Amino acid sequence: MLVFQLLLNNSLLEKLDLKKLLLYSWFQDKCVWDIPSVIMLLPIWNFWFVSAVGVVSLSAPKFTPFRNYSSMALHAIPSGLTDDVIGLDLASNKIEQIWDMDLKFAVNLVTLLLQSNQIQAIDENAFRSLVKLEQLDLSKNNLTHLSPSWFSHLSSLQQLNIKDNYYTELGGTPLFLPLQKLRFLYLGSDYFSAIRKQDMEGISALEELEIKGRDFTQYESGSLGSFQHINHAIFNVRSTTSLSLMINDVTNSVMCLELRNLQNLDILPGQLLPTSARKLILRNVVLSDDGVVNIAAIMNIMSQLDEAEMVDCIFHGRGFMYGIQKNPIALKVLTVRNLTNSMFYTFSDLSNVMSLVPSIVRLTLENAQVFLVPCPLAQHFRSLVYLDLSVNLLKDSTLAHSLCENAWAKLETLNVSQNSLSHVESVAQSVANIVNLANLDISQNNFGGMPESCVWPANLKYLNISGCKIKILTSCIPQSLEVLDVSNNNLVEFKMSLPYLQELYITSNALNTLPDAASIPYVRVLKMGENKVMEFSEQELAQFAKLKTLDVRHNSFTCSCAFLSFMQSYQGISDVLVGWPENYICDSPFSVRGEQVSVAQLTVTECHKTLVVSLTCVLTLGIILAMVILCYKFHAIWYMQMTWAWLQAKRKPQRTHQKEICYDAFVSYSQYDSEWVENIMVQELEHSNPTFKLCLHKRNFLPGKWIVDNIIDSMEKSSKTLFVLSEHFVQSEWCKYELDFSHFRLFDENNDAAILILLEPLPEKTIPKRFCKLRKLMNTKTYLEWPRDEDSQQLFWFNLKTALKS
Repeated sequence: MLVFQLLLNNSLLEKLDLKKLLLYSWFQDKCVWDIPSVIMLLPIWNFWFVSAVGVVSLSAPKFTPFRNYSSMALHAIPSGLTDDVIGLDLASNKIEQIWDMDLKFAVNLVTLLLQSNQIQAIDENAFRSLVKLEQLDLSKNNLTHLSPSWFSHLSSLQQLNIKDNYYTELGGTPLFLPLQKLRFLYLGSDYFSAIRKQDMEGISALEELEIKGRDFTQYESGSLGSFQHINHAIFNVRSTTSLSLMINDVTNSVMCLELRNLQNLDILPGQLLPTSARKLILRNVVLSDDGVVNIAAIMNIMSQLDEAEMVDCIFHGRGFMYGIQKNPIALKVLTVRNLTNSMFYTFSDLSNVMSLVPSIVRLTLENAQVFLVPCPLAQHFRSLVYLDLSVNLLKDSTLAHSLCENAWAKLETLNVSQNSLSHVESVAQSVANIVNLANLDISQNNFGGMPESCVWPANLKYLNISGCKIKILTSCIPQSLEVLDVSNNNLVEFKMSLPYLQELYITSNALNTLPDAASIPYVRVLKMGENKVMEFSEQELAQFAKLKTLDVRHNSFTCSCAFLSFMQSYQGISDVLVGWPENYICDSPFSVRGEQVSVAQLTVTECHKTLVVSLTCVLTLGIILAMVILCYKFHAIWYMQMTWAWLQAKRKPQRTHQKEICYDAFVSYSQYDSEWVENIMVQELEHSNPTFKLCLHKRNFLPGKWIVDNIIDSMEKSSKTLFVLSEHFVQSEWCKYELDFSHFRLFDENNDAAILILLEPLPEKTIPKRFCKLRKLMNTKTYLEWPRDEDSQQLFWFNLKTALKS
C-alpha cells in the first residue's frame, strides 16, 4: 500500500492523466502483490512518465493540459479554465468554496485534486459539467456534509477520496448511486460515526475501499453486504463491534483485508464468519500475547488465507501465547516489518506458536528486534524456502544457534543483512548446515576482513556481501556463485576467478580498471558504477564474450582520444551501457571536463601528443642547428666571449699613474708575423740608442695564468701598445678570441696609447666587421706602414721611435 500511495502521489502522475492507467491494472485479480517487484518496476514507470511529459510538451508548446496550482496559497479556483484543461492540481491551497462557474467550462477535465484546502461549501452544480472526470480528491478539507448533487453527473468517476473532513455520516440519500464506474473509494474521518445500508447503494465492486472512523459506532449490519467483489478493503475503525460486523459483511467479497490503528485486537473468533480473504494486513496495531492468540484463531477460520502481514505494529508481550490451537493453518507467507517490542530481551522460546509455522513458505521478520530463533522452532519450518531476518540483532553466535542442524530443511534464500555479524567464516560455517541454500544476503554487516578460505553450502549461487567494509576479496568467496554483489566496499581490485559467475555487482568501490575477463568468462551483467575507472578499450570489452549489460556510470573518465573514438563509434553501445550517454561524463583532460563522453571532442594537439612532441623536438633541433650555423657565420660566440672577457676586465681597477711601468710597448701580432717582429722590429728597438723594452707574449706572459689576464696586465704595465697589422692578424683565431679584446679595453678607456703598424697593404674590406674600432682607428688615426725599400725603412724606424717616446 505504501508503494501504491507513493506512485499515486507522484508529481508526474498528478501532472499527467496516468493515474487511471495504474489504478486500472493495480488490483486486477487479487490483493497479493510483491513489493520488491513493484519497486523494480518504478524506473520503467518513471521512464514512461518522463517520455509522456516530453510528448505533451512537444505537442503543445504554448499550452499544457495539466495545470499545477498546488501550494500557491490560492483562495479560489483560478478563472479562465476551458475545455483544453484535462488535469487540475489545486492541492494545499486556501480555497474555502467551489462556485457553480469555477469549473463550468472545463468540460474535458479528467483529474481534479482539491485535497488539503479549507473547503467548507460546494455549490450544488459545481461539478455538473464534469462528465469526463475520472479522479476527484476532496480529502483533508472542512466539509461538514455531503450532497448527492455533487456526484450526480460524474458518470465517468473511477476514484473518489472524501476522507478527513468533518461530516459524521454520508446523508439520507445514496451518494454513490450514479457512480457506476467507481473503483476506488476512500471515506470517513475521525468524526465519521455511521454507515447505513442505503449509503453504498449503486456500488457492487471496488478495487479498493477505505473506511476511517475513530468514533465509528453506528454500523448497520449489511451495509457492505451488497458488494460482490472488493479487492482490498481497509478498515480504520476502533470499535471492535462495528469492525466485526463490517468484516462479516465482506466475508465473501474481499480478497485482501487490512485493519489499521487498533489499540487492542480483542475481536473474538466466534464473532466472525469464515471469510474468503486471501491476505490479512495489520498496520499500526498494538498487540499483546492474547491478541496474537486471537489473530491465530481468526486466521484459522480464514480457510483461504495465504498471506499475513504486520507493519508498524507494537507488541506488548513476552511470547507466552497460551491457547493457540494445535491444528495447522494454511498460511504460506508471513511478513512482519517494523515491530516494536520493549521487552524483546525477555522473550520466551515461542514453543506455543510451533503449530502455526509448518506450512509457511516465505517468512519476513524485518526490523523486528530478532536476536535469536530457537532451534526447536527453526526445526518446525519444514516448508520454508525464503527467510528474511534483515535489520535485526543477530550476532555470529546467535545466528549459529538459529541455523542449527536439521532446521530450515527446504530453505533456499536467506537474508541476514544489517545485523551485527562480524566474521565471514562464522557465517559461512553456520549456513553450511543448510544444504539447499542457494541465495544468501549478508550485506551491511561489519565484517571488515575476509579469511583465505571458507566452507559454504555446495549449491550457493547468489551471495550479497555489499556494504561490509571489505578491502580485499580472497578465495573465501565460493566458486559456485552465479551472482555476486560486493558493492559499497573498499575494494581497489577484483582478481577473483569465478568460472560460473553470470552477474557481478561491484559499484561504489575504488577500482580503476575493469575486472579480468578471463577470470569471469561467463559474466552477462557487470555493474561497477561509482568507482575510479578512468577508461577502457574496445579490446578489453571484447574479451567479455557473454556480456549483455555493462554499468560503469559515474566514474572519473579520462577522455583520451582513443577512449573517445571507441565510445563514440562503438556499434550498439546504448544496448550495452546502462545510463548511456547522460551518466558518462569526462573528468579529464580539463578542456572537456564536465562534458558527456558521447559528444566530447579533443583538439589535434591533444590527440597526437607523440607526433606533436616529435615534431617539436625536430623543430627545436632544427632551430638550434640554425642558430649554431648563424652564430658561427656571424661570430656570435666570439661576441659573447668578448663580452664575458670585457665584463671580467671591467672588474679590474683601471691603471693609475702611480702604477709601475715595466715596458715601453706591448706588441700585439700574429704568430705568422713573428719572424718580422722578433728578428727585425725587436732587434731594431731593443738594440738602439736609446733602447726600448718590449713585451712579447712568447717571452713575457706568465705560464698558467689566463691569457686575457696576461694581456691586460702586460698592457697596463706598458706605455704603448703596438699593433702589427696584417692579413694574418685579422684572420688569426688567437687575435680574434684573445688579443683583440685588449684593443677593446684600450679603446674603451679612450687613451691614445695605440700605435698601428701596417706590415702589408690591408684593404678595409679584409678587416672583419667585428673589429669595428680597429676599422674606425684606421680611418681616423695615422698609422705606420712598413716600406719595402731600405731607404724608406730608416724613416719608418725614426717615426716609430718618435711615437714610442711621445
